[in-house]
Amino acid sequence: MIRLSALVIICALMSACATAGDNGDVATYDTLKIARAACAAQGEVLVLKTDGDPQRSSAYECRKKP
Repeated sequence: MIRLSALVIICALMSACATAGDNGDVATYDTLKIARAACAAQGEVLVLKTDGDPQRSSAYECRKKP
């Protein structure tokens, strides 16, 4: 389940990068919106990792709702 979640997020972020141009690992409004939707589809929420840089897409992950 965790691997599937990670795969969905990675695919969402990659597709966002492809449509929004080459922005690398920058967490834009569009990339976060797509990642949030991918998490919500699994019944989870998108959160910033502990000590994560909020400007980087890789600093976010899906977690189960509390």
